[in-house]
Amino acid sequence: MDIQVADSLLGTLVDGRYRIRGRVARGGMATVYTATDERLERTVALKIIHPTQARDPEFLERFTDEAKTIARLTHPNVVAVYDQGRHAGLPYLVMEFVRGHTLREVLAQRRRLNPGEALAILEQMLAAISAAHRAGLVHRDVKPENVLVAEAPSGGPGNLIDSVVKVADFGLARAVEASATDGDGGQLMATVAYVAPELVTDGRADPRSDVYSAGIVLFEMLTGRVPYDGAQPVEVAWQHVDRDVPAPSTLVPGIPAVVDELVARATRRDPQGRPTDAGAFLSEVQTARDDLGTANANTAVLRQVSARTVTIPRVTAPTAEPARPTWSRLPGQAEPPPSGRRRAPEPAYDDYDDDSAPGLRSKLGERYRTVMANPRGRMAVAASIVVLGLVFAISGWWWGMGRYTVAPQLASMTKAAAEQQATRGGFTIAYGEAQFDEKVDKDVVLSQQPAAAGRILKGGTITLVLSLGAERYTVPDVAGMTLQLATAELEERKLQIVKGPDRYDDNLPKGTVVATDPAADTETKPGDKVTVFVSKGTAPLSVPRVVGKNLNDARNELIALGLEPLISYKKSDQPRDTVTKQTPSDGAGVEPGAKIELEVSEGPPQVVVPRLIGLPCQQAVQQVQGMGLTPNPQLNPNGTVFAQQPNENTPVEPQSQVVLFCQ
Repeated sequence: MDIQVADSLLGTLVDGRYRIRGRVARGGMATVYTATDERLERTVALKIIHPTQARDPEFLERFTDEAKTIARLTHPNVVAVYDQGRHAGLPYLVMEFVRGHTLREVLAQRRRLNPGEALAILEQMLAAISAAHRAGLVHRDVKPENVLVAEAPSGGPGNLIDSVVKVADFGLARAVEASATDGDGGQLMATVAYVAPELVTDGRADPRSDVYSAGIVLFEMLTGRVPYDGAQPVEVAWQHVDRDVPAPSTLVPGIPAVVDELVARATRRDPQGRPTDAGAFLSEVQTARDDLGTANANTAVLRQVSARTVTIPRVTAPTAEPARPTWSRLPGQAEPPPSGRRRAPEPAYDDYDDDSAPGLRSKLGERYRTVMANPRGRMAVAASIVVLGLVFAISGWWWGMGRYTVAPQLASMTKAAAEQQATRGGFTIAYGEAQFDEKVDKDVVLSQQPAAAGRILKGGTITLVLSLGAERYTVPDVAGMTLQLATAELEERKLQIVKGPDRYDDNLPKGTVVATDPAADTETKPGDKVTVFVSKGTAPLSVPRVVGKNLNDARNELIALGLEPLISYKKSDQPRDTVTKQTPSDGAGVEPGAKIELEVSEGPPQVVVPRLIGLPCQQAVQQVQGMGLTPNPQLNPNGTVFAQQPNENTPVEPQSQVVLFCQ
């Protein structure tokens, strides 16, 4: 069983004020902890930059300047910054602690959101980002990990429409990006799944770059996935430059066209085609949400009409959507007025002598009788009927059979081979939501619609479902977290949590996770069990080292500490009654009365003394020495052995003395 290394910062007092209590998350640039502000007695979030980001003195200066700018950014949807400083040479920020989940965690649980929920969250995101844009700040790293969703003040868990949304990490990416640009000629800092094309091509960013990233986040909330993926980050980044983001309704049927248009407007590759900043995009989102509410109201009225055969007054305007809170409207924006329903135009008739409907029918009847009275007219009518019949027959064949062909067999092919086969047949490929499969490799076609040999329009679209391969998850590093946070991290990866026995730990406070089995970064399958060990705090006793000591001395030392030795003998080259191993090892924390297992040497194997009588004394001396014994010749060393002590066939300890009597 592997043991994880504890975070050395846990329990540390930063700047004589902030006591670090637990680790919340670790990202690419910083680690976030929960801490107690011992001066104001409140819980805060402490973000400490990684040492790799803090080696550049110019970065430290930029980071400090950015922190001061962010601290002046006050908005209900922005995570507030309370303080900044340095600890052990590493810059840190003290921020508002938001009790809730990141949008990434919400999507991991819900997979995707309905349009109403997605637009409600996006409005608050854009309200925060637009406040930053007005202050001259560009976020540069808009993604679900930087969006916090707190519990709704007017609703229970799961009520996303009324939840309070806050955006974090304003300006942090800018400070890191500026430092990297000076050092190595430019480095793309934004997460590639959400990066704007202009950041990939020339490294510049403005408010429209944040609009693009917000559009990608909206796409992911609606579909449960980002628009592009690839084997390498650079492949994903360049897809933003080379391809248009698909409409969400192509992946999730039923998404309204007005929501598709929002995604298309925000994610245009040319920045000139996007809303100028988050405020402009927020205005479009609010208008779309009003339209979405109107469509829902009209649908409800139609359902009432179809369900009852009663006469109701003509509807002139749908019920207005409830007034939004102030954070969801731009400054000076009024409540949207109710929209009226237009009257359908009255049917019109051509300009005949008599412009009434009966007059029109009279004129048509008179012309028909005139044509049929002439033989040539009758032939023309007959020919026209024949031609129309042929047209209808050919059209019927074309619409019923002629425009169709059969779909090729693409299942079990790799993605590249399937695309090549479809292109040769003149078909277009679309992709459904990929699925995990234990037996099919990644990027191999699991299924197709229509099926092989099924009817399909010539040049039509074949929808493929690709395999994601075997579903595997890595055990996250949860050491230092509370049991509740660790459980949430593990369950998010579809792992079963087993509570192991609590352990004493001198570095981690009581109630925090000490280690897991399997250890962090171990690959697991969904449903695998992970044992979590929780700290009991500092142990009352520390086990002494007794290895190498005599058994009696070791036993007396342990008993004096209130510990119970358990003794077992093992074969060993050590002298008899020497302690060769102890469990637990020295330094381990235990309680009084704990059992300490001791392995004790039985001593080295004994040697059997051979018969030496009758041998020349010097030959007997050499034989005894070769057996690891000590010879002791007596009387005449140059004589013959006539007696020996110990006698022959007597087992003795190695290095024992053998007396040789020679004459």
